[in-house]
Amino acid sequence: MCPVYEAKDYKSDQYVRWCPGCGDHAVVVTLQKAMAELGIPPHQIAVISGIGCSSRLPYYMNTYGFHTIHGRGAAIATGVKTANPDLSVWLASGDGDSLAIGGNHFIHAVRRNVNINAILFNNRIYGLTKGQYSPTSARGFVSKSSPYGTVEDPFIPAELTLGARGNFFARAIDVDMKTLQDCFVASARHKGFAVTEVLVNCVIFNDGTHKDRSQKDIRAERTITLRHGEKMIFGANQDKGIVLEGLKLRAVTIGQDGYTLDDVLVHDAHEKDSTMHLLLAMMGYMDDSMPIALGVIREVEAISYDEAVKAQIEEVQQKKPERKLHDLLLHGDVWEIK
Repeated sequence: MCPVYEAKDYKSDQYVRWCPGCGDHAVVVTLQKAMAELGIPPHQIAVISGIGCSSRLPYYMNTYGFHTIHGRGAAIATGVKTANPDLSVWLASGDGDSLAIGGNHFIHAVRRNVNINAILFNNRIYGLTKGQYSPTSARGFVSKSSPYGTVEDPFIPAELTLGARGNFFARAIDVDMKTLQDCFVASARHKGFAVTEVLVNCVIFNDGTHKDRSQKDIRAERTITLRHGEKMIFGANQDKGIVLEGLKLRAVTIGQDGYTLDDVLVHDAHEKDSTMHLLLAMMGYMDDSMPIALGVIREVEAISYDEAVKAQIEEVQQKKPERKLHDLLLHGDVWEIK
């Protein structure tokens, strides 16, 4: 009989050293619940991180863990997964960690499709180093490192992930733990590099950065939770939907201006062509009248890097007669010096 796990089985005995009210608390609690839902034994899980507030997460998990160096979490997680393909590997990283110094490692882990579950904490700030702007901070953002406002445009994690040929992208808000848990479970069940962006709040250095989407009284109107095979409907009264007009998406009120439920798009997360997924992922960023998309936006199966490496090794081993180091050393042209 398989053991039944609870969230507490994945919780370490370490005191959680995040600021009270930090959105990271919701992420670790939700991750523990997701792991219990998945039923993966703690000893078959490894949580890898880089540097930053979010990268303390391995300390709070009763699993294998590795708190690595700034920006290199994706590279080390790739090594862990490739060497131990049976492990469930999770990468905890912030927007400054993965998208700045670790940007190269991040996009190539996406491109290679390593079977890793990446949790991208996005609070649009460097929190651990006390409030510098990050690669996701908006143009004009005033911070300790940009006292007169930034003069550059930010990365949008979804755009970067899909541009790197990502096959899985999901998004959730720290205060919506149900959607976040669903994203984590889907991520774990997906074979390949799975990015879940979590819009988290930094109460000290960037408080309220996502409030235009996360506040409870406006969330239903400003966000839409996508579910594969279901109509793209949102709103406090579930009376709004997403339609396609030409090459653009538009939010409409069902029953007005000639739009009916039949006009509302059905979400297909499994479509290999990423064009629609990119349009959905970018909603609310280029046009503020559109809701921001939450849930699993893209989920497409493809061979993973670690799976391909394992198959290649097995194929080469079948063709090579050497089975031991002694055989390898004596293979080919050898001579003895006396």
